[in-house]
Amino acid sequence: MSRNYKFYNSEGLYFVSFATVNWIDVFTRQVYFDVLSNSVSYCRKEKGMELYCYCFMPSHVHFIFRSSLAKPLELLRDYKRHTSKKLIECIKNNQQESRKEWLLWMFERTGKKNATTKQYQFWQHHNQPIELWSIEVIKQKIDYIHNNPVQSGLVINEEDWKYSSTRNFQDDDTVLEIDKIGFIQR
Repeated sequence: MSRNYKFYNSEGLYFVSFATVNWIDVFTRQVYFDVLSNSVSYCRKEKGMELYCYCFMPSHVHFIFRSSLAKPLELLRDYKRHTSKKLIECIKNNQQESRKEWLLWMFERTGKKNATTKQYQFWQHHNQPIELWSIEVIKQKIDYIHNNPVQSGLVINEEDWKYSSTRNFQDDDTVLEIDKIGFIQR
């Protein structure tokens, strides 16, 4: 792994991106988005996650976050482990999931290729953490995260994507509550 993609400062503010294996578009149903957002809420309350910006895309997630317990690697590892188990369970139990067999087969097939995985591998292993060191870089990453659904052709305007902190920056916490960055003005 490159030196650029590690958590070197345990108290730092980080931009991370992580994707499903094979970039599978899993997040197409409300129940799957709920797993992601409920897990963030839990991590904010119980695990010291400070979440300042996010976007849940169909195949990947972006965060700007900090660990108040100075354990960013462990926090992200636990988040991914928990959501992986919950999402596999949701897929198995979702009667409306037309891709159920295929999704489970893909996750199982990828898991079998990895010696550390017991059965299913949901997330790719890398997170590409980038420590954010200036207001300018923080603003750049926020713009990148919020513009991701527009660039992907999912919406015309940033605020139209339901699963993004763009709405939080407009004082709309209906999907997910985040921490406020006091010095950032959009």
